[in-house]
Amino acid sequence: MPTVVAFETLTELFLNLKKKYEEDTKKTAFARKPSSDEPYETISWDEVAGDVQTLSAYLVRHGIEAGDRVAILSENRYEWAVFDLALQLIGAVNVSLYTSLPAGQVKYILQNSEAKMFFVSTGIQLKKAREIFEDCEHLNRIIAFDKPNIESYLDGPYVMLFDEVMAEGLKLYPQLEQEIDNRSKAVEPEDLATLIYTSGTTGQPKGAMLTHRNIVSNIKAAHQMIHITEKDRCLSFLPLCHSFERTAGHYAMMAAGAEIYYAESVDTVAKNMTEAQPTIIISVPRLFEKIYNLVKKSVEEGTAIKQKIFEWAQRVGQEYAGGERGWVSVQKKVADKLVFDKLKERTGGRIRFFVSGGAALPPKIGDFFMGAGLHIIEGYGLTETSPIMCCNTLGDERMGTVGKVLPGVTVAIQRLEDSKIVAEMSGEDYPTDLNSEQGEILCRGPNVMEGYWKNDQATREMIDEDDFLHTGDVGRFTEGNLQITDRIKHMIVNAGGKNIYPGPIEDLFKTSKWIDQLMMVGERRTYMAALIVPDFEALQDFAREGELRYDSTEELIAKEEVQNIYRREIRNQSRELASHEKIRDFRLVPNEFTVETGELTPTLKIKRRIVEDKYDYLIDDIFDNDD
Repeated sequence: MPTVVAFETLTELFLNLKKKYEEDTKKTAFARKPSSDEPYETISWDEVAGDVQTLSAYLVRHGIEAGDRVAILSENRYEWAVFDLALQLIGAVNVSLYTSLPAGQVKYILQNSEAKMFFVSTGIQLKKAREIFEDCEHLNRIIAFDKPNIESYLDGPYVMLFDEVMAEGLKLYPQLEQEIDNRSKAVEPEDLATLIYTSGTTGQPKGAMLTHRNIVSNIKAAHQMIHITEKDRCLSFLPLCHSFERTAGHYAMMAAGAEIYYAESVDTVAKNMTEAQPTIIISVPRLFEKIYNLVKKSVEEGTAIKQKIFEWAQRVGQEYAGGERGWVSVQKKVADKLVFDKLKERTGGRIRFFVSGGAALPPKIGDFFMGAGLHIIEGYGLTETSPIMCCNTLGDERMGTVGKVLPGVTVAIQRLEDSKIVAEMSGEDYPTDLNSEQGEILCRGPNVMEGYWKNDQATREMIDEDDFLHTGDVGRFTEGNLQITDRIKHMIVNAGGKNIYPGPIEDLFKTSKWIDQLMMVGERRTYMAALIVPDFEALQDFAREGELRYDSTEELIAKEEVQNIYRREIRNQSRELASHEKIRDFRLVPNEFTVETGELTPTLKIKRRIVEDKYDYLIDDIFDNDD
């Protein structure tokens, strides 16, 4: 599907959208909630254009030149979009940070990028900015979107409120209009558009340099694979500082003329889905896992008849999704009315499809949603590939794979043992009979980053002399679709020298109502084990029904009745595994892994080394007698 306007840079994308909709003053671009109790407030392209021009005038007047870096520490919100588009308009570079970062890491990124201005959202983020301001020599001012509760946070000539900035920019724009126009015309596809700092588990983060060409090529390729139109509406809640949401949920939606509604927060997504009634939601697998487990829990707590109806509806849904028609079509309508329509209502009732990325989607959960008539398009990529390398297409979803290679992109499989490329596929050729052995996934194409900011060594380690980017992921081609196995660095080598990839094994447990999170351990050990974060709500219900008394979470998870639940779950799921893959022991963890406490990345992937260090006493206890 072609984009609604032609463009070769992100600057042209904004300008051509502005021109296209300048006569349609009611065309919605974005929507936000003024407060939790109020309905969504829509913002037209006409208003967006005015705000972007206003902010760009302020930036130009206060010394932001083409190529200068300007940083932002904010949740997803309308001001984030205005900030980004204003920078693209004048050829500056967006340096966006995760709101969960501590002040020390914020300081490092600002120092490394040599950012000149720093935009922040709430008082919490303003406090971080003030703490590190004096240590960032290139930084000359902080601009806060929200007025903080603590007035002293605004003290100092270098702190301003966004409303003040916009008021000044509005007065400046008429006299700077020509300069801004000249700046916008000077932006080239090869120019740097953004620095996205990767959230590694060790060492300092690295700034991936993505040009206008990198991102634009990815937007256009994605549009050839996925049908998005002006009638679509996307609910945005994944961090915009991550390349997945930036390209897929921000630029690609704008390029289609679709509406972008901002969720109040990650915690309010369920509520905001029913209010915004989106047609597209871009998410990580965690959302689908939670929805699935909530539905499963509701069914298990229902009557025997309700459970049988649900099981029947699932079978019918799977048959229908697999292409069966005739009598199955009639049954599917009944299944929808009895079961699946209720699930669709929870998503707002208008979903055309979900897009899943950032981590592997467990096939069982994907099959459940497909059977319900809620399509999930799974994709794959890295920050360094802008980010999409492969994706499934609507109507041709292959659960357990991330689909086919994007147009213009080449993906290869390199054998781990001898570094030989054993398979290669370009986005212009889709041989459905292509099957390959397993190896590291490589990528080459216009979407591959220029390199890491001020880090030539890391760039050379990532991109080889043939311009292939080494992803660090292991996978294979199966019937022309790419299948991800795991990360190379996640591979566990047991005491017998066998290689075990934990990702697919951990996925088996994500459909258990008793398990919220699970991480395998067993490097150089004689058997595999796991750290398990229980579903504490399910456990509390169990304790209440069984009249188990406890004074703390630690006391609850230590009870023999609770331990027996997890012994049973581990035993049942491990039946499908090879002998060396089976989980033989486990320990329950009393706290959930979260972004805030450091065990998860902002896209909700487990930081294995952090978890291993934090719970080393539990791991030691498991293997205490393992020679």
